[in-house]
Amino acid sequence: MELMELLKTRRTYRRFDQSRPLPEEVISDINESIRLASSARNGQALRFLAITDPKKVEEIFPNTHFAGALPPEVGTPKEGEHPVAYYAVLYDGSKSSALVDTDAGLAISNMTLAAWNRGVGSVIMGAIDRKAIKEILQLEDPWEINLVVAFGYPTHKSLIVDMKDDNTAYYLDENNDYCVPKRSVEELVKRV
Repeated sequence: MELMELLKTRRTYRRFDQSRPLPEEVISDINESIRLASSARNGQALRFLAITDPKKVEEIFPNTHFAGALPPEVGTPKEGEHPVAYYAVLYDGSKSSALVDTDAGLAISNMTLAAWNRGVGSVIMGAIDRKAIKEILQLEDPWEINLVVAFGYPTHKSLIVDMKDDNTAYYLDENNDYCVPKRSVEELVKRV
């Protein structure tokens, strides 16, 4: 995909085709994108767990919360729409670093773009039960979960729309597709 088109269409996707697992080439691209990500002082302090086993993925699902701007009965994927893979972004909890979130953001941006380049959608999740997921993954201290990213082939569209009345809340349209209001470039960027 051409870069600007990739950036325009790589949105958040929350409903997936649960019958389509990720092929190895997609997982390989995501993994390589992690390796290539920039990190503060090139410390490469984060670690990642790729969760692709369907049973483990389903164990994690109830410990995640989708589409906080929508009622759960509308925003939560139904059976058959669950993600088919998760990546847990890990950091060493015994070492404090103000840069963990920045490093995670850089890596996750790479991951989601690499996946979308192959038609795989994603949703970055901070509204998760970290303690429960840590137990499911049998993570030992000092490793902690920063964020989780869910992946799968989307079953809906996610569209950028012009923002109205300073309202940034995303919503579902009449086709059950996500509409994501965005500010104009002129509002966001000033040249000096």
